Amino acid sequence: MNAPTLSFGDENGAGILRLAGHLDIEHTDAVQAEFARVDTDVDRLAINLDGLDALDTSGAWLVASLKARLEGQGVSVSLIDATSNRAALIETVYAALPTEEGIEAPPGGLVPWIASVGVATAGAGASIISLLSFIGEVLSRFVFGVVRPRRWRAAALVSQMQEVGFNAIPIVVLMSFLIGVVLSFQGASQLRQFGAEVFVVDLIAISILRELGILLTSIIVAGRSGSAFTASIGSMKVREELDAMRTLGLDPIEVLVLPRVIALVIMLPILGFIANISGLLGGALMSWAELGVSPSMFVTRLQENTDIWHLIIGMVKAPFFAAIIAIVACWQAMQVQGSADSVGRHTTKSVVQSIFLVIVADAVFSIFFAELGL
Repeated sequence: MNAPTLSFGDENGAGILRLAGHLDIEHTDAVQAEFARVDTDVDRLAINLDGLDALDTSGAWLVASLKARLEGQGVSVSLIDATSNRAALIETVYAALPTEEGIEAPPGGLVPWIASVGVATAGAGASIISLLSFIGEVLSRFVFGVVRPRRWRAAALVSQMQEVGFNAIPIVVLMSFLIGVVLSFQGASQLRQFGAEVFVVDLIAISILRELGILLTSIIVAGRSGSAFTASIGSMKVREELDAMRTLGLDPIEVLVLPRVIALVIMLPILGFIANISGLLGGALMSWAELGVSPSMFVTRLQENTDIWHLIIGMVKAPFFAAIIAIVACWQAMQVQGSADSVGRHTTKSVVQSIFLVIVADAVFSIFFAELGL
């Protein structure tokens, strides 16, 4: 069988690449390097297949790959003196070539792992700087709005308050009620062993008013409203609506971000208070059913043994949690680039980072109030 050969010529200002021999799977290894070295400085190249005695899929792949590479360099490539079957085979393989190069698997070992840790650390540092810069922009727009109140967008603020506040009441009430039921049931199971069932009231009141009410409400709001903030603003960025707003002289921070942040700061304490009431109702109902603690006894025990500071501490946290959720959500929306897939990724990051930072902030508040003796 004849080994394939390549010869290059020039006719009428166009390059001609002549192929001869058997260009099949048994001989492609021998000429693959030669195909890779083929280069030309002409604008047009004709590949002459008349001299080929045999051509199969592997040979067609070499020709199609060469054609794709040269066309990527701006060279017009054509096939001449090819039978219809060969031309169809090459065109089929050419159409099936991948449009993007595959992603090489990252190298293993200690050094690459250390390098990846360094890259991740540098990326985290850049993200922190970007987030702090975004917080500064939001605060500057807020101060500017305080100085010039006529720039407040009341309609957008009221609309966002309804969306993040009023529309979230059913899920918050249901969640808090069930948490109160679970706390009462589990607490009763443990306290009954010591004959201290009445202390379940203290357990429910302190847990819900001080920690769980506002914390779980914040987590629900982060998953519900925070993700909605990121998705809506991120989609607008993908559709280049933010660029259009800037062209019209409108500030996206002032128009889109600030109403959402203020609405959540106003509504989260209200949602937290509603969650507290709902949780206490759930706990009282389960205490009555499981322990025989009547509603009047529950209320009396609540008034006598629960300090008002437990409620105040929970409410103090709410505006800070709200600011964290809203700012992180809007900041992630501003990081969206290019496609709907990016919107999904940043929406997920928004929820995860918001919940993480809320829990960290709650831990900091717990240490702070413990140091104050509250």
